[in-house]
Amino acid sequence: MNFHHRMMLQRYGLGSTTSLYSTVLFDPIFTPIFTAVLGTGGFAIGATTITYASIASAIATTAISIGLQALLAQAPKPPRPEDGRAPLNQAIPFRIYAVGRTRVAGARMMWEAKGSNLYSVQAIAGHRIKSFNRFYLNDDEVTVVDNVVMPLTTGGRYGAGSASVRLYTRLGAIPETPYSELVSALGPDGIWTNDHRGDGQASLAMRAHNADAQDQQTAFPYGAPSPSVEIDGAYCWDFRDPAQDPTDQTTWTWTRNSAVILAWHLCFNEFGFGLDYQKALLPVIDLWKEEADICDEDVPLAGGGTEKRYQCNGWDTTENGPKSGLNAILATCDGHLVARGDGARILTVGKFRESRTATLTDADIVGHNVQYGVLFEDECNRLVPKFTYPATNYTSCDTDFFEDTDAQIAAGRVLTMEGSYEWCHQWRQARRLGKRDWLRQRQEVKGSLDVRLSGINAVYARWVRLETPKRLPKLDGKLVENRRSIVALTKGGFTMDFIEHPEGIDDWNPATEEGQQPPVPPAANASDIPTPVINLIQAKANGGSVYIRVVIIDPEDGSFTPVVRYRVANADGLGTPGAWVEQPNPNAEPSGGYIDLSTGNVPVDQVLDVQAAFIASNRRYSNWSVTETVTSTSDPTPPAVLTSFTLTGSAPRLGNAAFSFSTGNDSHVRSVEIYRVPSGSAFDPDTATLAGTRAVVPSSSYAFTDGDTTPINLLSNPGFDTDTVWTKGTGWTISGGKANKAPGTASLIAQAAAIANGRKARIKYVVSGFVAGLIRARISTGGSPFDDAPDRSGSGTFLESITATGARDTFHLRASSTFEGSVDDVALFEETASCAPQGVWDYYALPVNGSGVEGPASGPVNVTII
Repeated sequence: MNFHHRMMLQRYGLGSTTSLYSTVLFDPIFTPIFTAVLGTGGFAIGATTITYASIASAIATTAISIGLQALLAQAPKPPRPEDGRAPLNQAIPFRIYAVGRTRVAGARMMWEAKGSNLYSVQAIAGHRIKSFNRFYLNDDEVTVVDNVVMPLTTGGRYGAGSASVRLYTRLGAIPETPYSELVSALGPDGIWTNDHRGDGQASLAMRAHNADAQDQQTAFPYGAPSPSVEIDGAYCWDFRDPAQDPTDQTTWTWTRNSAVILAWHLCFNEFGFGLDYQKALLPVIDLWKEEADICDEDVPLAGGGTEKRYQCNGWDTTENGPKSGLNAILATCDGHLVARGDGARILTVGKFRESRTATLTDADIVGHNVQYGVLFEDECNRLVPKFTYPATNYTSCDTDFFEDTDAQIAAGRVLTMEGSYEWCHQWRQARRLGKRDWLRQRQEVKGSLDVRLSGINAVYARWVRLETPKRLPKLDGKLVENRRSIVALTKGGFTMDFIEHPEGIDDWNPATEEGQQPPVPPAANASDIPTPVINLIQAKANGGSVYIRVVIIDPEDGSFTPVVRYRVANADGLGTPGAWVEQPNPNAEPSGGYIDLSTGNVPVDQVLDVQAAFIASNRRYSNWSVTETVTSTSDPTPPAVLTSFTLTGSAPRLGNAAFSFSTGNDSHVRSVEIYRVPSGSAFDPDTATLAGTRAVVPSSSYAFTDGDTTPINLLSNPGFDTDTVWTKGTGWTISGGKANKAPGTASLIAQAAAIANGRKARIKYVVSGFVAGLIRARISTGGSPFDDAPDRSGSGTFLESITATGARDTFHLRASSTFEGSVDDVALFEETASCAPQGVWDYYALPVNGSGVEGPASGPVNVTII
């Protein structure tokens, strides 16, 4: 060890330890953490100062969204979405911040009755917001025209007799404009004057006028009306846009991008962490841009169209502190946040990349605690993703759950955990997040590693590849995920909590994994007509123009005429939306529980707001649906053919087929669709079976698997390499790598293998050297009773499927007395619900651009799936 090394160890108080020293200490990126940890009296992570006296200090954290950790987490959770229906009533209420699009009632600032009028003002958000979109009185959505609430025709609510309600809004400008009507009524008494502007505070004011005594109950059946609103919340600095200045909020934009919102919460939110963006973001701004771009990636939908990968919408109060919002934002993007010693923050969202992977070797690890199994208190065999559903007026809702029925049978009960994604408002996004948590929850290899200072690079990385042939031979070469890292000087440097990285966590097949859209119960509205529920929207190219496809759920009432309307979200470049353009669809017919609608040609390359409604036979409109947003991209240029499309893995393919494909340097390609047709059939994407879709970018490689990768061959020695395991009947011999049958006696060759009652056994075997006779596959319980496949004759590969009519424990091949031939390459497994269909198939890969224009197909790739 040279003099400089000795002095460095002495400086950091490590001269008497066995810690290895690495040149990583001199890396200008990573050196500052040691200065922060060991060179001063303490260091800051988030809003918490850690001193020398602390045993451990967090460096890397991930969102806590499921399980016991979520229940025991010290950081409070944001308010429930249902809390946004009624304003806070406190003498000094906590302030509120809101991001994305959400429903909130705010905090009541004034509530005063004067004469026959009731006046109120509610602080909606403690910052400037983009817009007020929808208005509610109690649980009723109402229409506001020129500040006047239109009465509900159901009983004349909010307008019976002389009753009326007026609503006024302020976006939170500095300075803001006083509410003139309230000042006129209450100013002389000093209750609400021109000085009550609410600079920088988005607010909502109401004036409710009493009805006559006989109409009061009709006009206000719930008593005094309580307003709430749907808003588009905070403007954020999108660091990807060079026209936006972090020091000039007037240049910022409204967004739902999880990464952009997190950066705002860390550095610019008055109620956030208050970090200096020049230290927290700018040194690693390229990494943040990468994460924001991933959040904006288009994910294909099962019915067509796309949605953004990770979006964030929600609100919180200052009662909870900034960690509450931080965890909610991270949960929307499966985020992993690192606090670096120089003050920089590094975000990694949920999408594996080798560039975010580090390596730990035997020399970097001084201790470990690895768990090969799941503790009882951590066991979960069903995960229910929960999100906030705008279609039910912003309430908590469940998506289809993930479950393991075999584990439920073994445990004797259903052990349910909830995935909490309250700031996620897209049910498909909640399903994608739930799948990621579900696969991690099912991993049996997890634990902690004590890491020397030489392993600091891994502490900052989300994914770590282990090169540990001596210390952890079972994990040598494995990829693990860094779930949480803390400074632990008494253990040599750091302690890292990890979990084995699940295979296929990034795979997403909308056709099989998207699930069903959560139901929306009918709600009373102004016309007693149900409000449409949009399933998906899609921009479709039509030559050089674009139209919008809108799919809604069938209301099962043929008397309604569906209508679609759209507007340009930013008509003047200043955030002001354009006028609505309506397009009735009187000839639209239901199909499969949905109604497919379309607009006329729309403005090209614009962000559009889209809504749907029903028109009854009396020409009354229902409420308009929740607003969806789509970009009207017009790209008539087909994408180029893929540079490769190949089969991967090896036979036997038990219920699945795995492929790899690569895109070329083609700016038009946005997704690749994988299709399956019977072998030898012509390919037509309109009639072929869509196996799955992958969102793609140019010049990249991808993997795709159709089916279930978990089945294994239940048979030992399936290739008859040795004369073992199999029980041979009369005439059967094993030699030359085959099972050979001589004629003379009908007999069986058998092996123990279990198939559960009611489950389907998939079987494959190869017959060669056939001379005469018949052979069939069989599953039985001790020989009898049994279930048989059809008789086969001739040489060839045979695929069978047998449903067990009881619990079976033995597999047989039964040869007739005249059968003469050889058998080889036998496979048996129990079919699962997600297995690809058995058969011989041709697969094709079809590139598609952002407007749905298809490019040349690649294929066929021929596959035999058992």
